[in-house]
Amino acid sequence: MRYIDIDNINFIPGRRLERSDTFSFHCHKDIACFNKCCRNLNLFLYPYDIVRLKKCLNITSDEFIDKFVDVVSREQHFFPVVLLKMSDKKEAECNFLSESGCSVYLDRPYVCRMFPIVQGTFYDAQAGIDKSLYFFNPPPFCLGKSEIKEWTPDLWIKDQDADFYTKMAGEFEELQRLFQSDPWGAEGIGGQKAKMAFMASYNIDKFRDFLFNSSFLKRYKIKSDVLKKIKTDDVSLLKLGFEWIKYYLWSIKSLNIKMRS
Repeated sequence: MRYIDIDNINFIPGRRLERSDTFSFHCHKDIACFNKCCRNLNLFLYPYDIVRLKKCLNITSDEFIDKFVDVVSREQHFFPVVLLKMSDKKEAECNFLSESGCSVYLDRPYVCRMFPIVQGTFYDAQAGIDKSLYFFNPPPFCLGKSEIKEWTPDLWIKDQDADFYTKMAGEFEELQRLFQSDPWGAEGIGGQKAKMAFMASYNIDKFRDFLFNSSFLKRYKIKSDVLKKIKTDDVSLLKLGFEWIKYYLWSIKSLNIKMRS
């Protein structure tokens, strides 16, 4: 999922789909291209992807980022891009690819889960809401697109157990839209504010430690029921992280966080 300038929709690769439109696709181990799409990727990771993957691997978010992530800063972008690091092998395949397929399949990232559908979002200023767009865009070598099995975008999302991933990706995209303007000022994207925002969105184990083992709770008041949840619930913590970034950088009113007087 990504935010799209409505004027550029016609330049996005792939066939645009409405929610009721159908496409044919079926990936399975008996087609010749099986696992070919898991090599040499620029695969974007959402914060919720890391929540699922680090739990699957039984490591901390800090360890996951150190071992499996490339963090890329781009010119004229005010929040870094987080990519899944590929292996150092000749074909630069995904580190989680095994001979039998994806070794983290039940917790695979959102982009993998949605493939061959690319979901985008544009902001309808007149209605004041985000709207979803879908594009069917398998790579040229993909043979799954020739299989006789029909889907709609909604059926595909349900089949791939991507409903909650879609919801969490949407919440992060709403946050990312705020980064169309520079919130960092003179300190830039390498400064302390940027490091704090990255921690609160992608490195939630470190963010939890920061909340409970620094002076944070002396400066901020968090609603008691939320405070109880975030001690053990990573999803609640991630949502609070998004909320805190908005409050911290843009002073957007929060239901759950307030400055102590």
